[in-house]
Amino acid sequence: MVLKRIQSKKEKKKKDFFNKVYDVTKKIPYGKVTTYGHIAEVCGIKSAARTVGWALNGCGQDIPAHRVVNRFGALSGRMHFGSYDLMEELLKSEGIEFDKEGCVRLDKYLWKPGMRSSSSAASGKGKVKSKKKLKTS
Repeated sequence: MVLKRIQSKKEKKKKDFFNKVYDVTKKIPYGKVTTYGHIAEVCGIKSAARTVGWALNGCGQDIPAHRVVNRFGALSGRMHFGSYDLMEELLKSEGIEFDKEGCVRLDKYLWKPGMRSSSSAASGKGKVKSKKKLKTS
């Protein structure tokens, strides 16, 4: 009985983490990528990059898993897409460029989850305006 309770708690925790991974992955903008490590960190377990990969390996087609790369921009999950070249083709169709080594140019295409993009910060979008009115005397 106690063992079943422990196992069900572990299963729930795993399911919660996987759902967080899916939610973050769905937010990756078209034409951008993020890393397994960035997703793990925003989901609360910085050292769980491999678990992120494991979660994405079993996700549905509604999750843009092709937009998740390793910390070097390499397509380490490409073998899980049915065709070895499919992940790269999907990224290229979104305008994502690769370097000479076949890695995504993270300097240009990296999206960090949980952070405002620099373009929205520069334009003032995403700022919360205060509802307080200044008193004038």
